[in-house]
Amino acid sequence: MSDLADAVQYNCHISDARYGADDSLCIYLMKMREYFRWEKHLPYGASLEREQVGEWLQAREQLWEELEGAELRPIEIDGERYDPFDAESINARLAPRGLVYSGGLGNRAKPHFFLGALEQRRSNRGYSVFVVANEYARDLTAPPAMTLGRTIFVRREALRRFLWEKLEGWRWNRPDNALGRAFACYDFEEALEASLDAMTEREIKTLLLHEQGEYEAGQCLGEDWNAMLMDLSRTPAELMARGVRDHLADCLVTLPALADTDEPASLHFYIGTLTGMRQHLFPTLRDAYAAWLEDRDRGAFTRVADQGRAHWARVAAAILMLYRRHRADDTPDAGPDVFPNAIRTLVEANRL
Repeated sequence: MSDLADAVQYNCHISDARYGADDSLCIYLMKMREYFRWEKHLPYGASLEREQVGEWLQAREQLWEELEGAELRPIEIDGERYDPFDAESINARLAPRGLVYSGGLGNRAKPHFFLGALEQRRSNRGYSVFVVANEYARDLTAPPAMTLGRTIFVRREALRRFLWEKLEGWRWNRPDNALGRAFACYDFEEALEASLDAMTEREIKTLLLHEQGEYEAGQCLGEDWNAMLMDLSRTPAELMARGVRDHLADCLVTLPALADTDEPASLHFYIGTLTGMRQHLFPTLRDAYAAWLEDRDRGAFTRVADQGRAHWARVAAAILMLYRRHRADDTPDAGPDVFPNAIRTLVEANRL
């Protein structure tokens, strides 16, 4: 397993070499600090020595400079080689050994790889779910959940670290917001580890709901959607298109399910972790949350999900229509920004 973990980590380093510095300096340094903590197996509450982190950071950036132009390595298992993005074939070999692998593209077409311990595997309505425990290889950005084709990956350790990072960021000013209300449902001041465990266990369910919605949205939108995202890669229009699909996924599954449960912590967490783009596109959702805070009527989320389900399906269909016209248009003088700008105009005009 050591050789396998080294091979996966090598590809993680290449991905980070190409995309690791895409974030603002502040976010980059925060991510690197927590990456150092993960790599050195340090507890969340442990203070980090600035000099030690600085030396590690310098060495890691030097490694990235050396690997920026390198090619991804195939994943070798028992003498057989696999494309690093062929997660389905790789997991067919690894799952019986209690391991899980993933290789896919995230925001800005950044490759994400990880290798971890298999905690749970199950199948449901045409797709498989892998729940991953400890991770042996990962890149700088570790999405807590991802859907690749007919497979959903939910990463317990990545979610736990995500919650820790959110807690650390919230503690700077301790604003009275949805995220703070989610944290207030636990005793983080006196029982950090136990609270992280409890919150992780609860919010794994929320992540899984969203990924189930992603799968259902993918069934509706088809493969053209992924091809379109590649065309929009690294443009503001990509973030807007991803926001539309995320809202469609949540209106299909996440919001109706959360409305049916009586878990305020998960509703606070869901609203508190919406990105700025998603909040911008769906202000009605924030209104539903404000109404729920006043009267605790979870029906507000059911109603906004019903409204959003039809709305975001229409917007996504209109985006795909624009993409197909763009793909069929071979006009030589069409500038590279014409299609992304058309998507931005369309989505901006259809905020809900």
